[in-house]
Amino acid sequence: MNVIDVIITKRDGGRLSDEQIDWFIQRYTAGDIPDEQASALLMAILFRGLDPAELARWTAQMIATGSRADLSGLAKPTVDKHSTGGVGDKISLIVCPLLAACGAAVPQTAGRGLGHTGGTLDKMETIPGWRSTLDPDEVMRVLADSGAVINAAGPDLAPADRKLYALRDITGTVESIPLIASSIMSKKIAEGTGALVLDVKVGSGAFMKDEARAHELAETMVGLGAAHGVRTVALLTQMDVPLGRTAGNALEVVEAVEVLAGGGPSDVVELSLALAREMLDLVGLDRVDPVDLLHDGRAMDAWHALVRAQGGDPTAELPHAREVEVVTAPATGTLSRLDAMAVGVAAWRLGAGRARKEDAVSPVAGVTWHATVGDAVTEGQPLLSLHLDDPAKLPEALDALEGAVEVSSTPVAPPPMVLGRID
Repeated sequence: MNVIDVIITKRDGGRLSDEQIDWFIQRYTAGDIPDEQASALLMAILFRGLDPAELARWTAQMIATGSRADLSGLAKPTVDKHSTGGVGDKISLIVCPLLAACGAAVPQTAGRGLGHTGGTLDKMETIPGWRSTLDPDEVMRVLADSGAVINAAGPDLAPADRKLYALRDITGTVESIPLIASSIMSKKIAEGTGALVLDVKVGSGAFMKDEARAHELAETMVGLGAAHGVRTVALLTQMDVPLGRTAGNALEVVEAVEVLAGGGPSDVVELSLALAREMLDLVGLDRVDPVDLLHDGRAMDAWHALVRAQGGDPTAELPHAREVEVVTAPATGTLSRLDAMAVGVAAWRLGAGRARKEDAVSPVAGVTWHATVGDAVTEGQPLLSLHLDDPAKLPEALDALEGAVEVSSTPVAPPPMVLGRID
């Protein structure tokens, strides 16, 4: 096998054979193929694509570079959810314990924030004592005991993806839908879940700005799930407006706990229940209404069990910022625009996010908004609160919010939360 032949085949629009795919993934992961040649193939895939059979094989080989967890020993059905990333997206913190309370097991492998989008692990690590890295035996024990685990990806979870993802990031090939889909799905399939619900964000604060492209990505991932025996459904959800009322690590944990206690912002509750119901339907637990568990204390009990099972103290006070800068409403009327990307970038610049994977993040930095699109506002009222520990970061955060807010003199309806469903 010759890597140049593999590159030329795809460059010229040909179909990669199973043998070519297997050989390339194995040899690149082992370090036998240099980055410049792998980059050439990724660029060819960006322009030429992969057909469904090629993509299924590519994803299977990415999984095969590590191990696929076997969760068949659990007495509960397994189901997970994955979001493509947004601003204020704390839904995993709600859905994982909520599904556990409903009788499912949720083996969530989560990630860290990068750029303007937050990471589930960064949020959970603001809880004193909570551990993000568990070995396989601990994962099984936590799943058996608490019904949900939120864990960092171990070195044996689709290791090919770590190398390919890093290469895509520096070669302008991040936008390839087959490569995005295989990256996400290889890890989700390898974690061992039997069913999966995808939350594919669309809008200014999402990776996918265009609904047609988001729909294509969702269809591709649902197809990959089916090809690998994982029942998969996707919802397209809006991300022009940030989700809830907070963007920032500890801030979002507090808001998630409010929802688990039966309160919280209506849009967060709506999306949490929509995803939870899809997850329950996939594993045959649809006789349970998750809204009941938010109000009778069972969801909160499951949250406490999840946090304690990973060494955390769910009753501990979370850290908070030393300084808060208030931005006021520019006019009286209805808030007609609150740009998700601008809010996310502001939170990032305050310290809630990272520019590189190795950067540290602030547990306390972030943005709170006191109204969202469709709400009435009065000129001069507090509209945004910027939470920070480092005053030097404030000017750039305020710059990010220039033009992010608009107020209309006439009523404005908030955008619909769920834009579509793919199964």
